Amino acid sequence: MTIAYVLIALLITLPITGIGYYSSKNMPGALLCLLIALPAWVLGRLLPVAGGPVIGILFGMLLAQLWRLPDNCKPGTKETGKRVLQTAIVLFGFQMNLAHVVDIGGQALALLLAVVAAALILAYFIGKHLGLSDNERTLIGVGTAICGGSAIAAAAPIIKADDKQVATAISIIFMFNVIAVFVFPAAGHLMGMDDTSFGIWAGAAINDTSSVVAAGFSYSESAGNTATVVKLTRTLLIIPITFALALRQSKLTQEGGGFSLRKTFPWFVAGFLAASILNTTGAIPAVATAFWGEMGRFLIVMAMVGIGLGVNFKELLRHGKKPILLGFCLSLAVASVSLIMIFF
Repeated sequence: MTIAYVLIALLITLPITGIGYYSSKNMPGALLCLLIALPAWVLGRLLPVAGGPVIGILFGMLLAQLWRLPDNCKPGTKETGKRVLQTAIVLFGFQMNLAHVVDIGGQALALLLAVVAAALILAYFIGKHLGLSDNERTLIGVGTAICGGSAIAAAAPIIKADDKQVATAISIIFMFNVIAVFVFPAAGHLMGMDDTSFGIWAGAAINDTSSVVAAGFSYSESAGNTATVVKLTRTLLIIPITFALALRQSKLTQEGGGFSLRKTFPWFVAGFLAASILNTTGAIPAVATAFWGEMGRFLIVMAMVGIGLGVNFKELLRHGKKPILLGFCLSLAVASVSLIMIFF
């Protein structure tokens, strides 16, 4: 059955990945990413606070500093960081139940919209004041506003961000995710928050899903369940955000007085939504959707390895102070806005 699930998943995601990815030119780099992703995936399961994607990109970055990547591997690692990333997002959709999201997450929708708006607006103005590029502001903004690495992964190919920009944004999001896992539960107890309030706060203000789960369930099981559903609702906002980014990118790159939405629309996001609908209707066996969701999580680790292999770590540290400051400002703003709305 496992082989059948893999074949069906390939058929579902092949239009997104593209047959060209499996060419002989890309295979050396793709296999290298696969080999590095396997231990990163295992460590991510053992260290859920960090998570496989972050460990994968760190492995890739570390290897890139210690070993000169062979020329025949470069095309495959670059394509893995883009196409496999989009495939993973499609498979994530099979873990989304829209009914649960509407039931619980709908109650927090106004809060989530306020959080997303605050993060994106502040990312633009503070990032511009700091002299950061449009891509850097966008990636850190959507990563903080919506769902960390997954939002960055969805936005990167649309705005044509390079590997360094993606790696910088993911590293910054990871830094504040780790801090949040320890700070949020302590702050919640200090303020005497009940389980529901804390779950909403964690789901609305912490970026990455694994960190939301870690913080929520460390508070209580009830808080963890609430935080997870709110986080899934927040994740769905990736669809209108990526659509808006695609529309903006089309207008920025238009030629001859018009633009083609068909050419620039992120079709992998449409695949994500279709997978979510299929999972919600129960048209596909639960064992299959669970398997495909896990496959998606592994593929994003593999994609992060590909991105990490293309990053100069020394240069990242040298130019990372301003992006870190932006990430701090946005994380503080998101936590504050959501907390104020919960209490008042």
